[in-house]
Amino acid sequence: VQLQASGGGLAQAGGSLTLSCVFSGRTFSDYAVGWFRQAPGKDREFVVAVSNSGGRGYYADAVKGRFTCSRDNAKNTAWLRMNSLKEEDTAVYYCAVSTYYARASTEWSFWGQGTLVTVSS
Repeated sequence: VQLQASGGGLAQAGGSLTLSCVFSGRTFSDYAVGWFRQAPGKDREFVVAVSNSGGRGYYADAVKGRFTCSRDNAKNTAWLRMNSLKEEDTAVYYCAVSTYYARASTEWSFWGQGTLVTVSS
């Protein structure tokens, strides 16, 4: 399995960014997709996940109502749409896949390389 995350960059507080995660190697619809982030000096934390079919989403409280995760199994791609960005959203964002949903990063089987999101005031 390979995951390629992209779309990070610099955004102003209150702005928006969309991250993409392209999957290859196996059957995408067999996996839940998760997004995690790691800020400098902090542990990697759960952000959001979407079920295999895309019908169910799971969100960290810090991003609920601002971030949306979606996927298109025909395109082997998942997206993380981030609205109303805050400085505290600054981090390296990682996509991951697993055969089941879990909040702990250790439960996720395969990881993308990470993409940096920087939010300025």
